Amino acid sequence: MSVELPFAPVDTIIRRNADELRVSADAAEELARRIQDHGADLAKDAAEHATADGRKTLMSEDFGVEQVVDKDDLELPVAPVDRIARLEIDDSYRVAMDARIALADILEDYADNVAKAAATLARHADRRTVKAEDIETYFKLFE
Repeated sequence: MSVELPFAPVDTIIRRNADELRVSADAAEELARRIQDHGADLAKDAAEHATADGRKTLMSEDFGVEQVVDKDDLELPVAPVDRIARLEIDDSYRVAMDARIALADILEDYADNVAKAAATLARHADRRTVKAEDIETYFKLFE
């Protein structure tokens, strides 16, 4: 499966959590892949909620979000997040704009948490660069 999410915004998210540390391209790619997998799983669960309510449109509440942020406040772009949402669900579902933004917000929070922990792991390893192995180690330890 190809990664739908561009690496540049993911790199930006890692950098804002890594302070003075550098970020390898592999770290951004690994986190983008993990974000995509998590987003597809969340969309699958949201589709089940929508189906239970008799709808074929995913809405923000299907993701557990009551108040949707302004999309301009997000680093992750909404269009790739929309494609991520559709990876594991039936083509007959629609994804409302508020659901796309809600999912992007959830995924950005997820990425922030992972990036912060990966930066801590890089510092602990006495490195000045966050690497893919830091992202992988986070998931081995915490998931």
